Amino acid sequence: MANACGWVCSDSVSARVMCTSSVEGASASHSRLPRFVSKGCKLVGCGSAVPSLKVSNDDLAKIVETNDEWISTRTGIRNRRIISGKESLVGLAAEAARKALEMAEVNPDDVDLVLLCSSTPENLFGSATQIPKALGCKKTPLAYDITAACSGFILGLVSGSSHIRGSGFKNVLVIGAEALSRYTDWTDRGTCILFGDAAGAVLLQACAVEDDCLFGFDLHSDGDGHRHLNATMEQKELDDAADSNGSVVGFPPNHASYSCIKMNGKEVFRFAVGVVPQSVEFALQNAGLTVSSIDWLLLHQANQRILDAVAKRLEVPSERVISNIANYGNTSAASIPLALDEAVRSGRIQPGHTIAAAGFGAGLTWGSIIIKWG
Repeated sequence: MANACGWVCSDSVSARVMCTSSVEGASASHSRLPRFVSKGCKLVGCGSAVPSLKVSNDDLAKIVETNDEWISTRTGIRNRRIISGKESLVGLAAEAARKALEMAEVNPDDVDLVLLCSSTPENLFGSATQIPKALGCKKTPLAYDITAACSGFILGLVSGSSHIRGSGFKNVLVIGAEALSRYTDWTDRGTCILFGDAAGAVLLQACAVEDDCLFGFDLHSDGDGHRHLNATMEQKELDDAADSNGSVVGFPPNHASYSCIKMNGKEVFRFAVGVVPQSVEFALQNAGLTVSSIDWLLLHQANQRILDAVAKRLEVPSERVISNIANYGNTSAASIPLALDEAVRSGRIQPGHTIAAAGFGAGLTWGSIIIKWG
């Protein structure tokens, strides 16, 4: 049964998060969940941006012991883009957002909210607030960051739609942007072959409830799996000696920096192939749909073998699976909107097509969402 905002109510945790009426014993005035207005939500524009520097497998073979065949056979990756020169994460994110607004024919000043999904912001305190400035917004929309690694964009879509349904916002930019090259160990052939930099964006817009295009979702996290994929903070001790003026010994005590990305590939593969098909099925159940109802399966572009394995378990034909990993590698939160934008602009994804999208990665986090394009 669908609630007033068009999301399907069920016994799942994900559905209960969205439906205040399903919280047992809670009235609208006392519930900690928002009271939703009768609004739908649709995707009306998309855009993407990638750095100019292309790094091929042959290029990597010059710095680590590897080759094109070894990389492409195991991952499906042949090229990736890397930020260089004066390029920046904010610049890529703003370019992707600008293209999404242009497709939607929406002025930047009409944007109410900017969500930047990224684990690699250019500022410790986040980079989202810099996007409206880069877009030239005369007004100041609310902007904040979402950090959920490769699942970030899925969480961004759910969060953005919630703001539209529950807070009265009309236009919400959801951007996935990453500069993973800054945290890549270029001497580790197990990880440096995987990652690239990119940005992708969509514009979510309020609509009549009967035109709602976000049908259902499923979200999870499990901190126990953090050890399999992370870039942790490391403490570096400073000198303990007091200076000639008698400053406090041992202060400041340390300096923090982040390690390069560390990954147990076999465990991450096992995790993704195990949880993603189930998550997609849960999201479809929440939407009241079946696998046969979807036109496209759009997964986080982590590894072609993962894409193939998930599609096989869901019994989705390969021709209905979106994949651009060969050209860009794993771009974390940017991978889904980047692949979506290319598929829309190439004409593969048409207005009215139903898409099952799923993200999975560090945290560990994973989730799926069922959407209709256009």
